[in-house]
Amino acid sequence: MDKWEFYQDISKEWRWRRTASNGRIVGASSQGYINKSDCVGNARRHGYKG
Repeated sequence: MDKWEFYQDISKEWRWRRTASNGRIVGASSQGYINKSDCVGNARRHGYKG
């Protein structure tokens, strides 16, 4: 099962990344978001179910 991670980058903007069970990153946000909810919304459009 893929692991989804939400984190703040060096600019304090929210980003997400999706890591496969083999440890490879298989998806990531292409931009940072001021609000975490906007970041989660973008991740949902890319398959996040949480």
